[in-house]
Amino acid sequence: MGRIILVDKPKGITSFDVCFRMRKIFGTKKIGHTGTLDPNATGLMMVLTDNATKINQFVVTSKKEYVATVRIGIRTDSEDIDGEVLEEKKETMPSKERIKEVLSSFLGKSSQIPPMTSAIKVEGKKLYQYKREGKEVEVKPRDIEVFSIELMNMDEDTFTFKTTVSGGTYIRTLAQDILKKLGIIGTLSDLRRTMIDAFSVENASTIEEIAEGTFRSLTVLEVLERYYPVYEVMNREDIVNGKPLKLDREDEYILCTDKDEALAVYRKDNGVYRCVRGLL
Repeated sequence: MGRIILVDKPKGITSFDVCFRMRKIFGTKKIGHTGTLDPNATGLMMVLTDNATKINQFVVTSKKEYVATVRIGIRTDSEDIDGEVLEEKKETMPSKERIKEVLSSFLGKSSQIPPMTSAIKVEGKKLYQYKREGKEVEVKPRDIEVFSIELMNMDEDTFTFKTTVSGGTYIRTLAQDILKKLGIIGTLSDLRRTMIDAFSVENASTIEEIAEGTFRSLTVLEVLERYYPVYEVMNREDIVNGKPLKLDREDEYILCTDKDEALAVYRKDNGVYRCVRGLL
C-alpha cells in the first residue's frame, strides 16, 4: 500500500534528499515526487511511496503558488542567490507603484526560456549538465501562464511577491524578466512553494514530524479525485482485470473506484473507455 505525503521541504537540501530521507523513514525503495524544488527553496512537495508512485503521471499540476523574494543589486549565473556572482552595483529600489505595475504586466499567457541550471532535457542530457561542461545549447521557449501576481512587501534592498503560475514555470526566470522590465539587476534570494493545485503547505508536515509519525497520509483517491471525474464501478474484478467499459459520458479520463478505493484510470478511445493504469 502506498502513501502520499505533503512535505514541507526545508532550505538547504535537494528534492532528492527529501526522497532519500522518506525512503529511510518508510523502509521502501519505491519513492517519487510530483515536482522538484531547488535546494535554496522551501515549501510544498508531494511525495509518493510504493504503489502510490503509479499516480505520478496523472498528477498534472496545473497551478502552483509561490512566495518569492528578490534582492536587487546583484546578478548571478544561476539567477538565484546560490550562483556565482557576475555583477554587483548599487541600485535604487523602484517605487511601490512601479513594481506593482510591472508585476501586473506579467498576468496571462506568455513564453519563457528555462534557465541553464534546470533539469530539462535536450537531446537526452539535462541542461545543467551542459552548463557544467561549458557547452552552449539551444533552449526552446515554453508556454507559461501567470494567473495571479501581487507585491507583498519591500524594503531598501528586497521586494517580495506572491504568484500563482502554470506548472513548469520557473520563478527565478520570471524574477529576471521582472527585473529587466524594472531596469535593474537582481537575483532570487528566497523562494517558498505554498500550494500545488488544491493542496496547501499549511497541511504539510516537516521531515522531523514524519520521522516521529505525527503526520497524515493522503489516499490515492483523495488526490486523483481532484483531477478526474469519479466513476463508481459495478464489478470490481472487471476493472482489476482491465476490462474495457462502454459508458455514455463525454469525459476523456475517468477514475474508477469501488467503496472509496481508487482502482484504475481509464481513457476514452473510439467511444470505449480502456484502462490506462491500474492503481492497486
